[in-house]
Amino acid sequence: MATGWAGDGAVQDQIDATVDDAIKRARSRLPSGPSLEYCEECGELIPEARRKAVPGVRLCIACQQALDEEDGPSAGYNRRGSKDSQLR
Repeated sequence: MATGWAGDGAVQDQIDATVDDAIKRARSRLPSGPSLEYCEECGELIPEARRKAVPGVRLCIACQQALDEEDGPSAGYNRRGSKDSQLR
């Protein structure tokens, strides 16, 4: 039950918006187009099995792992705030 200025279903609307944002972010990161035969970062041959498994692949496994580690985990948005921040 929402009170004050928040309408009914406001919490669910926030949850839906967060999920939609995460889906859009994930889809924007998917590769597209034809796969490359050679890694655009280091020039190593990308195995045919990887090119078939990941359409539009542009990096070899080693370079992709390095990129993923560099990006780190995506925390997303906590629109409600953490419990610790509410206690301060």
